[in-house]
Amino acid sequence: MDQALEKRIRASFETQAMMQTFGAEVVSVLQGEVVLRAPILPLALQHTGHGHAALTFALGDTAAGFAAATYLPEDAAVVTAEIKINLLAPAAGDHLIATGRVIKPGRRLIVVTATVAAYTDGVARDVAILQGTMVGT
Repeated sequence: MDQALEKRIRASFETQAMMQTFGAEVVSVLQGEVVLRAPILPLALQHTGHGHAALTFALGDTAAGFAAATYLPEDAAVVTAEIKINLLAPAAGDHLIATGRVIKPGRRLIVVTATVAAYTDGVARDVAILQGTMVGT
């Protein structure tokens, strides 16, 4: 594991104000894979009491983006060019775990995916999958 890479990803993640608002944290960083965790806080609930799809999307998109960033030079940034989400189940539980992965790295375009699972008492339930393209800047 490249400690400099992990340090760079964690430092960049700390600048994400929305992730801070959601109480999200970096769980792990590997080349091509980043795992994030966020509690399902009252501020992110929708009218049925489940985690809002915006929380699910933001966490999955961010995990996928940082996974893409593991393939970029230190001075480069990544932004989402396009990303799609399939919501599979309500985000009910204590917290969400998003795992972002690189499917195909390119020089500028990086194809990514992410899965998001809700956890209740340690039991996971898949709530979303995302697929998209990130652009290195």
